[in-house]
Amino acid sequence: MRDSKLTRLLSAFSPVEQKELRKFLCSPFFNTRRDLVQLFDFFIARPEADKAEAWQHLFPTATCDDQKLRLLMSYLYKLIEQYISVKAATADPLANQLHLAIGYREHGMQPAFEHTRQALAQSLEAQPLRDAGYHQICYRMHWEQYQTATSDHPSEELPINELAHALDVYYLSTRLRLICLAAAQQGVYQSAYHAYMDSEIIALAENQKWAGEPAIAAYLHCYRMIRKPEEELHFQHFKRILLESAHCFAQEEMRGLYLLAINYCIRRLNDGERRYFREVLDLYKAGLAGGQLLENGVLSRFTYHNIVAAGLQLDDYEWVSYFIHEYKNALERPYRESSFSFNLARLEFSRRRYDAVLDLLQRANYRDPLLNLSAKTLLLKTWYALGETDILHAHLDAMRNYIRRKRVIGYHRSNYLNIVKYADKLLKMNPFDQSAKAALSREIAAEEILTEKEWLLGCVEK
Repeated sequence: MRDSKLTRLLSAFSPVEQKELRKFLCSPFFNTRRDLVQLFDFFIARPEADKAEAWQHLFPTATCDDQKLRLLMSYLYKLIEQYISVKAATADPLANQLHLAIGYREHGMQPAFEHTRQALAQSLEAQPLRDAGYHQICYRMHWEQYQTATSDHPSEELPINELAHALDVYYLSTRLRLICLAAAQQGVYQSAYHAYMDSEIIALAENQKWAGEPAIAAYLHCYRMIRKPEEELHFQHFKRILLESAHCFAQEEMRGLYLLAINYCIRRLNDGERRYFREVLDLYKAGLAGGQLLENGVLSRFTYHNIVAAGLQLDDYEWVSYFIHEYKNALERPYRESSFSFNLARLEFSRRRYDAVLDLLQRANYRDPLLNLSAKTLLLKTWYALGETDILHAHLDAMRNYIRRKRVIGYHRSNYLNIVKYADKLLKMNPFDQSAKAALSREIAAEEILTEKEWLLGCVEK
């Protein structure tokens, strides 16, 4: 029953989490049914077993009742969902303190409430985060203080100013984040986003009273960077906040901020501004050093490829070699060896160590069609550099057939067919015919979809 909803959920947990989940199921506060624990144990031990075997394990002397078994599986599934919910709800120690304070207030335990509230206030100030989540908890803490003050000390001054400030920062930073994400998305997709009150939000955020709030300042500069990409000052302000205020944001949010900055750099690179290779590599290095570019310890293979590409553009071979080896094991296991060998081959090609390139590419197994095509393109460039024209002709034919056989579509199909087409023309061109060289250069330069344009033009001009 590996394809059942329950067994798929169970397979998502690590062995450590499975042990923790079993303790949860054995707690009488959450579950008093022993048969659900037995069912859990059975599926952990035998995920491939069918329903009949599960029933036999639970009720060896009774006739199989499919409806009863499905109900038991449903109960177990709901308990596991409760475990996921409880674990997520109790993961934040500050939120735990807040809920404890709420519980004391609701039970009329004023001294315990005040002690817990003060401890929470101290914990909030001691930790470095100053993101929207921090201001949300501040608001809720002040709200609880307000609730208590209005009933116990109605004549005293109430914490309205603190409430308003925390709520304003929380709201503005959250809305600005959404505005930035929508603006970034509109630059890539035809988004259906409606800019309801966006201009009013931006105007409020531009008030000088918020200049010292990283949660607002970061997204305000990010918005200006996206909307006015030609004004580099906004990018530099945003970059400075990222590097100086990284400790103010949770890792997940910082990863999003880094990606917004990196995508801006890529946009400028696509406009032909090569100096942004240094900017994007600096961002990648900072994001790696702080761990913001990894998610649960895993580095995306696409980020891995992009970092290598940026480093090679800057001829930073020593650092690229370090990066390729250092972060190999941070890649997802199914893509680890193929991504490692391909990027090592790119490095060796840049170093003109062509024998090493051939060895790396011919030994690797690239199951992903796009990575396979990237590897074939690198092989194409290597055979050309070695002057192996006969092999290269055969390689271009094989590459063309691969694109058609794999049904690569859209942009990628056009790009790789264009690479094959112009490489073929390059091979057939008379290198002493200056008019033919000029015509081919113009044709390549005018091609809109061609990632190897720079390399091809370099080959024509030699």
